[in-house]
Amino acid sequence: MVYCVNDPAVMQAWAKDQKIGLSMIKFYSDAAGDLTKALDMEMTHPGPPSVGIIGRSKRFAIYAVDGEIRAVNVSEGPDDPAGDGDPSATLVDALIATIKSA
Repeated sequence: MVYCVNDPAVMQAWAKDQKIGLSMIKFYSDAAGDLTKALDMEMTHPGPPSVGIIGRSKRFAIYAVDGEIRAVNVSEGPDDPAGDGDPSATLVDALIATIKSA
């Protein structure tokens, strides 16, 4: 499951661009940021809003079993609140390592 603080049209277009089609991957919209806030993953660093990006989610990966969150990985740094420079904590290899150690 992939979700972003975007409207449904943006998420549908992104899913089409990524050619997820009939795969098990699903893209979801969190247009109002409700899920992001409930998970305490709202990006609060002043950098993105200073350039007009408001209501952004942190880059994170969650491992959950039957609705119970067992682990959370977040990619962020003091000068990289979006984790763009080093997203490794939230990529597949890191998540699998987290799951194995959970």
